[in-house]
Amino acid sequence: MGERSAVVEGLRAYRLIAGMWVRSSMTYRTSFAVTLIGNLAMTGMDFVGILLMFSQVDTLGGWSLPEVALLYGLSVTAFGIADLALGSMEVLGARMRDGSFDTLLVRPAPVLAQVGADRFALRRLGRIVQGTLVLGWALVSVDVDWTAAKVLLLPVMVVSGAAIFSAVFVAGAAFQIYAQDAAEVQSAFTYGGTTLLQYPPTVFGKDLVRGVTFVLPLAFVNWVPAAHVLGRPYPIALPQWAVYAPPLVAAACCALAGLAWRTGLRSYRSTGS
Repeated sequence: MGERSAVVEGLRAYRLIAGMWVRSSMTYRTSFAVTLIGNLAMTGMDFVGILLMFSQVDTLGGWSLPEVALLYGLSVTAFGIADLALGSMEVLGARMRDGSFDTLLVRPAPVLAQVGADRFALRRLGRIVQGTLVLGWALVSVDVDWTAAKVLLLPVMVVSGAAIFSAVFVAGAAFQIYAQDAAEVQSAFTYGGTTLLQYPPTVFGKDLVRGVTFVLPLAFVNWVPAAHVLGRPYPIALPQWAVYAPPLVAAACCALAGLAWRTGLRSYRSTGS
């Protein structure tokens, strides 16, 4: 009962803090609109790079442009949701260096909610919009024998992928507490992870594919279930049920990230100690 009330309190604190930043950003609506459009255009450059590659080749690792676009759309949309919700956690190291993190510890609100909602930026919606547009084009262009199970798997992939990336954000923030920053290391697994997943697993070595499947299971964001949707073999052997495992993987990642966060907070030593 106590844990449930803590979750409710955390969500309430997150909503209030995020709402404050939203109202602040909407004070200057023209500036917000320009920033949002600029963010959308900047994130779209990744897909422009993919289009340029396909202007020279017909397939990439045996995958066609619509199939790669499906991977791209799933990865970017899922990551965009996580980045919108928890992207501010990457600046945790700066807060520890300037001592402002200590202020969060004494406030009557869960620290994770405060850090996650800090400087909540609606401009990050540009990434979600851009990823969704590419995903929509991919779905109408890809050659797939659609079934009810495959259709239902698409929203499951997006939601589970967002949860997996959110867990990586939280675990990365916990690591920053231990390392007293290391934001670049966190970015390698968040932004680097979504970039990796935009390309077919067949273009990477099997050792990397195994690592992204069994060690840091980002492959369950899109590689594993998308291979099933497209009717393509996965580069390494997996049981058939693995294509439906993203929710279980997401739950496990969130549980481990929560444990890492609580452990990190207990080990934190402020700048004044």
